[in-house]
Amino acid sequence: MALHRKPRPGRFRPRTVAGVATGAAVSVTASVTALAAPAHAAPPPSAAQIRSQVDGLYREAEQATQRYDGAREQADALQQQVGRLQDELARKAAAIEATRARLGALAAEQYRSSGLSTALQLALADDPQQFLQRAGMLDQAGAIEQQALQQYGQQRVALDAQTAEARSRLAELTRHQQQLAAERATVQQKLAQAQALLAELTGTTPDTGAAAATPGADDAPLPADGTASARAAAAIAFARSQLGKPYVWGATGPDAYDCSGLVQAAWQSAGVSLPRTTYAQIVAAPRVGRGQLHPGDLVFFYSGISHVGLYAGNGRMIHAPRPGAPVRYESVDAMPFAGAVRPA
Repeated sequence: MALHRKPRPGRFRPRTVAGVATGAAVSVTASVTALAAPAHAAPPPSAAQIRSQVDGLYREAEQATQRYDGAREQADALQQQVGRLQDELARKAAAIEATRARLGALAAEQYRSSGLSTALQLALADDPQQFLQRAGMLDQAGAIEQQALQQYGQQRVALDAQTAEARSRLAELTRHQQQLAAERATVQQKLAQAQALLAELTGTTPDTGAAAATPGADDAPLPADGTASARAAAAIAFARSQLGKPYVWGATGPDAYDCSGLVQAAWQSAGVSLPRTTYAQIVAAPRVGRGQLHPGDLVFFYSGISHVGLYAGNGRMIHAPRPGAPVRYESVDAMPFAGAVRPA
């Protein structure tokens, strides 16, 4: 007969306590997946993992903002095109009304004189030769007015078609812009949640970048690692004057900037017009290699060309990093380098 041993008191207590502690940790930090399979629950993310997620969301938000800015720029340009077409149509409409008024006057004159025969009109005229000349001019004027009417009709049909097409494209761009705005808002919401979690895990506040943004030793004459043109020097001087100003999605100054808005404003102050977005800026000027950078060059980062700064020499740039980190100096090695261009 099998013997049944009585368990010793407390023999399994360590295992039970450990299991309860593990279950409590899982219930507090794990997700629905952990509740379904507590024995295989993944550990909660570390602060380093959350920080990496925040950095990735910054890039996603910046890419979404660049796409939104590009769509808004296209919509604004198309709106101006529609306005010009409408102005042109209004001018032509005014011209045709003037033409109709002239034709009406001619018709009224002909009606008033219709009771007189041509022979009698010639007999009564002070100068028959002058009358014949006037009559020929009236006939010619009528033909010219008719031709003008026909031309205007053709032009109006073309303008109406162009205006309709432009309005259709504008409506499509507006819808696309709204979609991009929603996409940007979603990414920014995720970013805010990740930032809040990171702050909770680390007991810190979001990066303000105050020390790096304050002018000081970096606010010096242009370094000698590249020859800066007069326009490049002016662009860098403008960027220096913006140090410490906040980053705001889609901002182009003068009180706040995003990355592409800052370099656009800097070069605009030097008399050089640049496109609004990083995607357009990188193809708007000649490319230069990483080892041939001069002060004033635009330096781009990440494979998606989602960030840009203004090279200031000695391996550093002035840029608008991200929300919470104002315009400041930073090493060009702080992010994955993707290319550079030289506006002038």
